[in-house]
Amino acid sequence: MDKSKEFILWFDNIGIEDIPLVGGKNASLGEMYRNLTQKGVNIPNGFAVTAYAYRYFLEKAGIMARIKDILKDLDTKSIVNLQQKGHDVREAILNAQFPEELKTAITSAYRDLCGAYSPDRRDTDVAVRSSATAEDLPDASFAGQQESYLNTKGDVRVLEACKKCFASLFTDRAISYREDKKFDHFSIALSIAVQKMVRSDMACSGVMFSIDTESGFKDVVLINGSYGLGENIVLGAVNPDEYYVFKPTLKKGFKSVISKRLGSKEQKLIYWEGGLKPTKNVTVAEEDRRKFVLTDDEVLTLARWGCIIEEHYSQKAGKEKPMDMEWAKDGLTGQLFIVQARPETVMSQKNVNILEEYKLLERSAIICQGRSVGAKIGCGEANIIKDVHNIMKFKKGQVLVTEMTDPDWEPIMKIASAIVTNRGGRTCHAAIISRELGIPCIVGTVDGTEKIAEGQNITVCCAEGDIGFVYDGILKFEVEKLDLASMPKTRTKIMMNIGNPDEAFSLQSIPNDGVGLAREEFIINSFIKAHPKALLYFDSLKDEGAKEEIKKLTYGYSDKAQFFVDKLAEGIAMLGAAFYPKDVIVRLSDFKTNEYANLLGGRQFEPKEDNPMIGWRGASRYYSDYSDAFALECKALLKVRNEMGLSNVKVMIPFCRTVEEGKKVLAEMAKNGLKQGENGLEVYVMCEIPSNVILADQFADIFDGFSIGSNDLTQLTLGLDRDSELVASIYDERNEAVKRLISQVITTCKQKKKKIGICGQAPSDFPDFAQFLVECGIDSISLNPDTVIKTTLKIAEKEQALGIKT
Repeated sequence: MDKSKEFILWFDNIGIEDIPLVGGKNASLGEMYRNLTQKGVNIPNGFAVTAYAYRYFLEKAGIMARIKDILKDLDTKSIVNLQQKGHDVREAILNAQFPEELKTAITSAYRDLCGAYSPDRRDTDVAVRSSATAEDLPDASFAGQQESYLNTKGDVRVLEACKKCFASLFTDRAISYREDKKFDHFSIALSIAVQKMVRSDMACSGVMFSIDTESGFKDVVLINGSYGLGENIVLGAVNPDEYYVFKPTLKKGFKSVISKRLGSKEQKLIYWEGGLKPTKNVTVAEEDRRKFVLTDDEVLTLARWGCIIEEHYSQKAGKEKPMDMEWAKDGLTGQLFIVQARPETVMSQKNVNILEEYKLLERSAIICQGRSVGAKIGCGEANIIKDVHNIMKFKKGQVLVTEMTDPDWEPIMKIASAIVTNRGGRTCHAAIISRELGIPCIVGTVDGTEKIAEGQNITVCCAEGDIGFVYDGILKFEVEKLDLASMPKTRTKIMMNIGNPDEAFSLQSIPNDGVGLAREEFIINSFIKAHPKALLYFDSLKDEGAKEEIKKLTYGYSDKAQFFVDKLAEGIAMLGAAFYPKDVIVRLSDFKTNEYANLLGGRQFEPKEDNPMIGWRGASRYYSDYSDAFALECKALLKVRNEMGLSNVKVMIPFCRTVEEGKKVLAEMAKNGLKQGENGLEVYVMCEIPSNVILADQFADIFDGFSIGSNDLTQLTLGLDRDSELVASIYDERNEAVKRLISQVITTCKQKKKKIGICGQAPSDFPDFAQFLVECGIDSISLNPDTVIKTTLKIAEKEQALGIKT
């Protein structure tokens, strides 16, 4: 068979080498159908209407010359010109007649596909999708520029959909995109995928990436999902559920779903039998919105398939090839399917050696917020456009504010300084295109179009983590670029202090040796919000307001305490995964009683203390009246290490006043299954009380290492309250008394052959203090992320002066 002269090629006859014949989408479907179904990846069957068929149609219908004539004075900078030219070309194609032999070939193949799913060959539902021959090149994402037609049934409708697909090679956005990328309109042809529909209208569907789309972190699979057919997620019409799975431990057999975030999923796209269109959107019931669309086992299945697909394409390419995939679940059979896969074209092309950091230099009133896309900042005049037919009023450099975008918006997206949408998640159309264009975008603000005024000057900031903020006015910002390849290596380990799991994937790209301090407090405050005892004893909670809030937070959990375990485990796992296999030292909760009391339901369970700073905090809580709540922390850490496979996570005990107290905490941990030495578990102690220094040799007998907390150590050495402005002038970690204690404990640890580091604020604030620590021979220095670069340079300078070799 000469494939280059065939109108129809079935998936089992094509592979990735056939892109010139059947386009990127079809070639990929054929590649997977031929090679990966045998590895357990489900791919719905189908066939390709070839690029040869497209060219044959244009030639036999005699419209090629007409199209060239229409496009001869094309001006994509003029929206009106672009719209008119696009319309005229599409009409020329739609009004042309299919040659009889092509019509017969398509309908015969469709009938054979029907026969594969029913003995009487009755009409079956298919998806008819475009597949351009230049689609999904490494540096150009053609995805979504041509049309797709879902729930298409019967010979006549399939032929109509095929002709519309051919015409969609000349949508306004496709014409504009090809002009930008310098592709010749006539060197690209269109093939069509005709594929059996998966009844996800009765279940759910979504997208999956084998790379984090925000940070470029390559060790996770990111899955988005919502109810119904998949178009809503791609277009950003819904805020989907979001899941992260950690690849290295997944491949070792662990259940490594490290994060789950519930989306609002207000609507779903379903079949519209007998309607004006094949599909329609309907509202999702409130109860269903509060449920995840996938079980953990289904998430793990999809992630395994994502890894199989990535490995296959990487092997084919001879290099790492992160993938962008679409999945669907059939509501009739309960089966999962992969319905599309293409190379990821933005983060995989990023230069990992260049660290670019945007910093906002001033603040103003926050107008609205949503999920940040990218890490840049953009400013300009807000132009609120709610209908794509009004895009001609948009001017270069303005901020596009809209409900959501689809490919028809692309001609103006490329001239926007930033984009803000009401709807959509971080894998929706607006997010994908803004990443490719390199402009900041905030999605899912809910009410951005209402809160932002037309013509208002605004600043769109995606440089402050997972949440993006829209500020009033044009604010000043700066951009710093650093070539990481030029960073010196040091003998002293440079670690980081981190609290926010949402920043972990981005921060791991800064040169580091792991995390010296991962704080549980941020996770509890931001993701759990409730006091652990309020969850354990929910039924006896007296604060009705707190009870209602906790009900909403823990919806779907009959065991409220399990919510604490799961959310704490996810937060720790995100940190552990980001820096794997380097050490991530997690400090057990170190709230003071007044801080615990501020958690939902907390006042009922916390005493009032005159001086909480040196009261019932740290180690003293874990083996006393708080031990039942402490057990939840132990369960979370066990889940991270044993179920998710993140054995690089270590534990650190804060504010341990006596050796006896340390033994009690270790016994309490062991009682809850968290045993020192088991599965390589190391337990460290904070060195932040003078007794930790004075009895360091005895503490060293029961712990695996120390981390100096210079903040509390300074406070307790100098006998002052570090929160009091009245004695603030005396507070100084560089005081000689503090430095002597630090030098003493480092010497003791060296004698006892125990690890010692520092995670206090001092080396982040004072590079000369970091140099003092190097002179003392400290093993590691844990720094705030924004000071890692400058302090590393100072440490390298000191090591060189001391003749220390790396």
